[in-house]
Amino acid sequence: MQVISNINEEQSSTIKEIADGSIVSPIGFKAAGVHAGLRYNKKDLGVIVSEVPANSAAVYTTSHFQAAPLKVTQESIAAEKLIQAVVVNSACANACTGEKGLEDAYTMRQLMADHLKIKKEYVAVSSTGVIGEYLKMDKIDAGIKQLEHNDTPGHADAFQEAILTTDTVMKKCCYSSQIAGETVTMGGTAKGSGMIHPNMATMLSFITTDANIDSDLLQESLSMVIPTTFNQITVDGDTSTNDTVLVMANGLAKNSPLTKEHPDYPVFLELLTKTCESLAKQIAKDGEGATKLIEVEVSGSESEEEARMIAKQIVGSNLVKTAVYGSDANWGRIITAIGQTKTNVNPSTVDISIGNIVMLKKSEPQAFSEEEAISYLNEDFIKIAVDLHNGEAKGKAWGCDLSYDYVKINASYRT
Repeated sequence: MQVISNINEEQSSTIKEIADGSIVSPIGFKAAGVHAGLRYNKKDLGVIVSEVPANSAAVYTTSHFQAAPLKVTQESIAAEKLIQAVVVNSACANACTGEKGLEDAYTMRQLMADHLKIKKEYVAVSSTGVIGEYLKMDKIDAGIKQLEHNDTPGHADAFQEAILTTDTVMKKCCYSSQIAGETVTMGGTAKGSGMIHPNMATMLSFITTDANIDSDLLQESLSMVIPTTFNQITVDGDTSTNDTVLVMANGLAKNSPLTKEHPDYPVFLELLTKTCESLAKQIAKDGEGATKLIEVEVSGSESEEEARMIAKQIVGSNLVKTAVYGSDANWGRIITAIGQTKTNVNPSTVDISIGNIVMLKKSEPQAFSEEEAISYLNEDFIKIAVDLHNGEAKGKAWGCDLSYDYVKINASYRT
């Protein structure tokens, strides 16, 4: 992330959040979503389309059981590193479905290509939902024929709704900035609420931009940003079979081509980082049954990697998560989480704070008001800060509390 740190104050000030923006805000992108009948009464099939083939990059789950759609998308991107459309269904993950599942994913790609009259290699395929069930291809076929993409906010919302499973809200964000004298826009959307403990990304995330950047540098940029954003969230410690982050850059902003040496390349990286971090935090906040978003910041570590590792261990601890849910300022659970990590920690120099309340100073307990702590922990955003006093590096992670509703939701997921 050192390139990002080189962004100057003037460059950073040009990055603007577009509150009502979405995946169709960048020039040349359209979307659609319909109810194809895969779910009982909600939209369940969507598409994002670029006017022209877009330079593309993606990162996928590290699970040994990668779903069939991932293999098809990987093949599509490998063909020419260009994607013009991504078709997504919910309700069925098309994972662990053998040769038939793979054939269905290829068929889904071909049906979308025929509908849009583009090359099949320009279509990416993504699925989410129940593992081990086959796609209802007759409904996929009929649903694709219903998709009429456009660039209105309603069409973006329809796509975002179509990709949800146990999510309670749609996740989206949009930013713009000046790059080489042109306005470049980046929009993103994601779905994810449970089975969130990525070793790459999250459940599903799709990012569109009109920036002019080639696929190789786009891939390098995405791989650079993932470790500090999507890889730093956890809801329940489980990594999905379908996790994907896909970025499409169609170049229609007509900025001069971005290279590592381009003076505005750090601005692009900052745009990508802000987009990924925003979506990651929205997923963590919407964890199944969650009532609170937890942010853990670790400082004073020997390396950024170790700081991120410790932060994620804390936010992923079921004991920490349940304590936050119960508004119990039990800092001993934070210490326990730190102690489990394979990192260099001096057990005599650790500070812990919850909000502005100091619980531990140089590994010595500090007196604090239980009433004040409970009042803070009753809020919907909880910040835990740890200073190891063992170096200069920092790292963050995000997660949520663990409530009774998480068990209820997952005990009846298939019904």
